[in-house]
Amino acid sequence: MDLKKNKLAIEIPAEGLTTAQVRLLKTFQSTLIDALTTDDEGAFFEGSAQLMRLCASLIQQAHFTEKTKKLSSIPYADQALEYSLDLLQEQMISKKVVNYDN
Repeated sequence: MDLKKNKLAIEIPAEGLTTAQVRLLKTFQSTLIDALTTDDEGAFFEGSAQLMRLCASLIQQAHFTEKTKKLSSIPYADQALEYSLDLLQEQMISKKVVNYDN
């Protein structure tokens, strides 16, 4: 697929998102495209790391996280990130890559 001729339109409803979340999503999108299309090893690794940091930041700024900060001392964002990393590590160890193609 020639990315210059074809576009994949992904719509994300912005209702309920903060301005910071919208900016993060835009940054995530451009970083994702860069990481998926680069031919440079350094850019691939840095882009991949930046994607993970952006995901973590989005999780930390999620509505659930912000809401529960006021109601509970449980660090839900940290726990969600730890849980996600545990699952990712298990997936890497078992060498099973999630594939959504039929």
